[in-house]
Amino acid sequence: MSIRRNRVAYAVVTALTGAGFAAATPGIAVAQEATAERIEEVLVTAQRRTQSLQDVPIAIQVVDGTLIKDVAAENLGDLNGFVPGLVISDGSPTQPRYAIRGIQTGDFGVGTDPAVGVYVDGIYAARSGASLLAFNDVERIEVLKGPQGTLFGRNSAAGAISIVTHQPDDEFHSLLRVRFGEYGKQYYEGMLNTPIGDSLALRINGVYNKSDGWLDDTATGQNLMPEKNWAGRVALRWELSDETSATLSWDHDDLDQLARPAIGIIPVATGQTQIPYPADPATFIDPRKAPVYNDVVGNEESRQLDQVNLFIDHTFGSVDFRSSTSWRQFNTVNREDEDGTNLIATYFDTANIEDNRSFYQEFKFSGRTDRIDWVGGVSYYKEKADQISDTHTFTDGIDTLGTNLGIWDRLGIPFPLYAGTSAFLEPFAVSLLGLPWREAMVNRGDFEAYAAFGDVIWHVNDRTNLTFGLRYTHDTKKFTWINGAHETPELDQLVAGLEQAGFFEEFPIPVEAYRFSDIVFTADTPAGGLTDKDSWDDVSPRLVLDYKINPNVMVFGSLAKGYKAGGYNSVEVASQFENEDVWNVETGIKSVIPDAGVVLNASVYYYIYDNKQAITLDDASGDIPRYLIDTSDEEAWGIDVDAQWRPVDQFTLYANVAYIDAKYKDKTTLGDDPLDLSGEPTGEPYLSAALGASYEWALGGAGGLQLSGRYAYRGKSRCNADSERQGDCALQSVFEVGEDTQRLDMRLAWTSMNDAFGLAAYVTNVLDDQYVTGINNLTTNTFGTPFASISEPRMWGVEATVSF
Repeated sequence: MSIRRNRVAYAVVTALTGAGFAAATPGIAVAQEATAERIEEVLVTAQRRTQSLQDVPIAIQVVDGTLIKDVAAENLGDLNGFVPGLVISDGSPTQPRYAIRGIQTGDFGVGTDPAVGVYVDGIYAARSGASLLAFNDVERIEVLKGPQGTLFGRNSAAGAISIVTHQPDDEFHSLLRVRFGEYGKQYYEGMLNTPIGDSLALRINGVYNKSDGWLDDTATGQNLMPEKNWAGRVALRWELSDETSATLSWDHDDLDQLARPAIGIIPVATGQTQIPYPADPATFIDPRKAPVYNDVVGNEESRQLDQVNLFIDHTFGSVDFRSSTSWRQFNTVNREDEDGTNLIATYFDTANIEDNRSFYQEFKFSGRTDRIDWVGGVSYYKEKADQISDTHTFTDGIDTLGTNLGIWDRLGIPFPLYAGTSAFLEPFAVSLLGLPWREAMVNRGDFEAYAAFGDVIWHVNDRTNLTFGLRYTHDTKKFTWINGAHETPELDQLVAGLEQAGFFEEFPIPVEAYRFSDIVFTADTPAGGLTDKDSWDDVSPRLVLDYKINPNVMVFGSLAKGYKAGGYNSVEVASQFENEDVWNVETGIKSVIPDAGVVLNASVYYYIYDNKQAITLDDASGDIPRYLIDTSDEEAWGIDVDAQWRPVDQFTLYANVAYIDAKYKDKTTLGDDPLDLSGEPTGEPYLSAALGASYEWALGGAGGLQLSGRYAYRGKSRCNADSERQGDCALQSVFEVGEDTQRLDMRLAWTSMNDAFGLAAYVTNVLDDQYVTGINNLTTNTFGTPFASISEPRMWGVEATVSF
């Protein structure tokens, strides 16, 4: 047995380096008749029907309750790094970003859609603003890598994240979990599942989470990066008959906390009133050690969400039918700092305000015969989205912009307009400084989508399956931009009073100079707004061939297409872009060595991404930076490996590895200083990996003890000529953006013999590695105030659970 295990160990190690398929095969072949006592079958619904993970010819990583507990995850953002190939940016919970295999969509607002679809119990979370929700009674998460256009539909061009929750059942269960930790951490979770008579079952779950935050405002001492949210879920299942059941659920999610701070990397001394311009990289300070100033007026990040789902299942003999109906409503506010100082002369904040209502209906049929396993259906989606993109500064900031960008010189004004005028008016106790200046772009969207899909698995023989799927989608979008003049009521009132008093008849600056146009949203629209309407059609196929070498080894090859509907840039009036397509070809292996406790899955893929739309910051013109939409074609090839080894019942090893070589196939940046990036890397690192281990000690009547560790690694970003301009890659004298990162989490848990009681202690980021995750240059070329974001420090906590 020891010789065989050494052979298996060698196979796993070599496979993880991308060279082990041939070495692993002999070890697999001898295990055909072995038992599978140490390998638990994992069931998934990745192909819209329940199947064993090992029978699904798709690259999938399943996040189960074990991983969620090991890293103390409370939402998808806490899993970042532990699913290689998936990147989740959650610095702003109401504006997260998702990427799979290097594909993501920049945030253009409600006029566009993501490239990674997030689904909860099969229902699409249309907007990213309501996709990063609290984990509430989650059973598992299936991360599907590669285009899922046929099975999941629109806006899953890069892949899909499918969250599956626990459903009501016929037995009584209850759970209470309490967690306390560093930085004032408090987390409470409660669950009750109970049958009601013979045909009803009720399941109620709720979570509450808060923490003080791990940063402090240097000037005020206020806690920053706090957490405060709660969520609830009620689900009722009704067995109407042996053939029919219905499940009605209501979900609520409430977030109410401060928005993320901007950590300035320009030094600010006590008593300083202005920032040197232009910004000098030689003076940048390390944001991990920098003072933090957060002076946002009305600082807020909040969300209220309500969702009602109704699932009706009925069996017509050999055909299963499911109706999925969902109504969803949410609103969000995210007002955050954009300058990283506490100086009124450089004050700038932005606010994203959304109100969204959506309805989804799907009818799905499925069935199985000796030769055919099929699923098909139709769906309808309707959404109404309202968004306000707000910017705020003061007249002091307008003076700074006018000076830095030469506006006053171009207008022939010999001094900063508002400061100079205020100095002249000082004897009269009148000042034009300190007055608010607001500009806002208002958007309204009405969206509809229809789809019909079918997917058939033909069992050619006992070993071979041929799958063909097809989805037709029709998207219609109506979109409106409304942008009027900037709002400065206090300033307008003072200027009008001065004009009425005859001040400008003697003052050398004419009154018209105080009424110049917008500085951020410069394109005006008609009073009722500018509206555009368009539609897009798509056919997304998939073709898969899989073959079982033996009962424990399957190889497969696939061709699949992903689709993302066209749309609009919320902050660029009259901008429209076409749909995006991803074609992906993939081959892989799924294998089990039961007697050795090994699961080894791997795949190799190549994709072409046509007409990818991205939002980029054009700050090369020396004027007000603009967010522009540019188009590119990308290509990539890569390898995904998912392995687990359980040599004995008490000990388990995990390994997930992703390698990718992603480049621009064709791209030239927009703006006044265009760059040809064709052939250059997109920024995605070559390698990311997640490793894990757990060991259990049986304590007899005293229960059991488990020690687990999870390690995540992401390689160095592959920079291109535009990366530093966007703040994704930068090597400064005191810090680096895009360096390779690592994180180690550990957990020690005790459970009683009957699993009724549990105690645990955990540490996240054990090594206390903090990284600069990006530089934001939104205000660099205007106020001279670049700022940065950093990753979380080490945190510890303790947990207690009671369940019956």
